[in-house]
Amino acid sequence: MTATIQAREVTLSYLREKFNIQLVDDDQFFREWIDELPEISEFEKQFLDQVKASYFNLVEYPPMLETTVKMVVLSPLLHFAGFYLPPFHIKAEPEVEIFFEDEDETIIRGRMDVLVLKQQFWVMVIESKSAQISIETGLAQILAYMLANPNPSMASFGMLSNGRNFQFIKMTYQGTPQYGLSNSFDLRDRGNELYNVLKIMKRIAQIVKYYT
Repeated sequence: MTATIQAREVTLSYLREKFNIQLVDDDQFFREWIDELPEISEFEKQFLDQVKASYFNLVEYPPMLETTVKMVVLSPLLHFAGFYLPPFHIKAEPEVEIFFEDEDETIIRGRMDVLVLKQQFWVMVIESKSAQISIETGLAQILAYMLANPNPSMASFGMLSNGRNFQFIKMTYQGTPQYGLSNSFDLRDRGNELYNVLKIMKRIAQIVKYYT
């Protein structure tokens, strides 16, 4: 009998049990969010300052839903990171299924908020939550989506955001699936953490452009 589970209901313990997925707590595993980050222009900084101001203006009028987060915060970041241009393209809310052959023939099914692709290679799975929800609640969900990467010979990257907080994920698939996490970036911190978020997104775009 086939059992279907919605991705939003998946837990980290379930992923460990079914897929033996492991968190790598080693700074050397996920250096892409730290090393060789590109600079961003003064224009980009000024625009991101407006994005931050827009977010804090809108959050005063709850509820701030996922669609608003995508429109106000994620879309400008995707634009400046170059993910709307070749060799990338995006799909909004694509359906994903992960089939696990056990006695129950389990299927994990769900829809991602945004999927960035390069010739069908999954570059970045972006899962957005409403501003009132912690990004921690979406971690198991985005990992489940990343497990469905059809090109397991290469790493894939993900990003979680609720508009205010951002965290990046790297997953590798050789043997046991492993993932690493970046620091979490909070718009409540001094300065504008969107600068760092954009730098990391640009760095990931640079790296993936050279993947064959």
